[in-house]
Amino acid sequence: MSAGVMRSIFFCVTLGFASLLYSAPPEEAVEGAHKELWRRFVDEHGLILDYVGLKGEIVRPTPEDCREMKPSALSWGVPNEDGAMFNGLYLDAMCSRWLVTKDEEVRVKARKLVAGLLKLSSVGETPGFIARGLATDGKTTYPMGSNDQTTPWLYGLRRFVRDGLPANATEREELVRRFIEQVKVLDGHGWKVPTNGPPSKYRGDFAKPTLEAVPRLLFILKAMHEFTGEASWQERYLAAAVEKVGKGQRERLQVCRTGMVFDPGQGERHSWTSSESVICLRGLWEMESDPTRKAVYAEGLRHSAELAAKSLALIAKFDVNGTEAFDVDWRVMNGAWKPQHSEQDVVAVALAGLKLQHTASPRMHIEKDYLREPCFAAWVVTLCPDRDLVTRHRTAIEKVITHYDYQRVYLSQFFPVESAWWRLRLLER
Repeated sequence: MSAGVMRSIFFCVTLGFASLLYSAPPEEAVEGAHKELWRRFVDEHGLILDYVGLKGEIVRPTPEDCREMKPSALSWGVPNEDGAMFNGLYLDAMCSRWLVTKDEEVRVKARKLVAGLLKLSSVGETPGFIARGLATDGKTTYPMGSNDQTTPWLYGLRRFVRDGLPANATEREELVRRFIEQVKVLDGHGWKVPTNGPPSKYRGDFAKPTLEAVPRLLFILKAMHEFTGEASWQERYLAAAVEKVGKGQRERLQVCRTGMVFDPGQGERHSWTSSESVICLRGLWEMESDPTRKAVYAEGLRHSAELAAKSLALIAKFDVNGTEAFDVDWRVMNGAWKPQHSEQDVVAVALAGLKLQHTASPRMHIEKDYLREPCFAAWVVTLCPDRDLVTRHRTAIEKVITHYDYQRVYLSQFFPVESAWWRLRLLER
């Protein structure tokens, strides 16, 4: 037998043995993911970071970076780009875990995440602005948030309150007050999401006729009725649900019935951002008592789950032993920096910077495509209230949960495996 064949056999055996190391039972894998998230990715402000080095290395933006809008006013590609988004989404996992275990440590951690959200809503000078993350001074932030930061902020607070995690009535009342205050500011801006100043006044619009916006607006209106008990919010919710919007003049309920869709022109699957509309559909399904509307939301959730399930198999393209480079220093993106005077300028600069970052860090794109997408897809499937549908995909979901070695990934966006697991546990009830 030649030396080359021997080396090939040795490599295959070694790779196979290494893969076995990561085939822990789902409950153990979930616990490993939980520990790793809190060990490396939750920062001193109680905010989930986008990425860090394998030893927790981070290059946090300075106040000067924020003021100079480097790499861009949107801060795409920096390690603390999505604090509000990830905290709010991850509260789904923590609240579900609390409902199953009633573990006091879970409540403590969930309260830390909520405190992080509240801080992000208080550091700006513009009412209604939700920051993405904090600079090295713990208070300065980039000027642009987005609807993708504001939606989870609202969803996370409602989930925390609804599931009974506040320590007392005073805390609950304060969180409800903050929720209502935030929504009233958005309402006053015609449902546009305010920034913290130039180069753009807004970033995101809940009144748009797309699936990105429609379930979010209905969720907000319905939650306001739930929290305030005021009939006017229910009336606005009902009117908005049947209002015909967009070029096709479809009722918003019909947009919800369609569920999650991907842009065929992009050739990419993006369950991670689409999940925000899906959680709003789930919230609407939970709050709605009318059988007809409830059935519409259930259908949208079913369609979303069926589409997301197609991403579960992408784990096969993720090599847990991959050694591709990942540079935690985002400043390579400054090579694409230009002055930004409009939202269009900001997006162009941000996208150009991301191309430089992905070239310098090929492992980043691999994790985005084959870790982030399957993990978020697994969660989207479990958001469906159709028990039979979720059960059909349970084995594939558990394969996603057990596929990764969470100590050897750079992105934090494996956290939805916790949400998926605890929703499976709730389903067992």
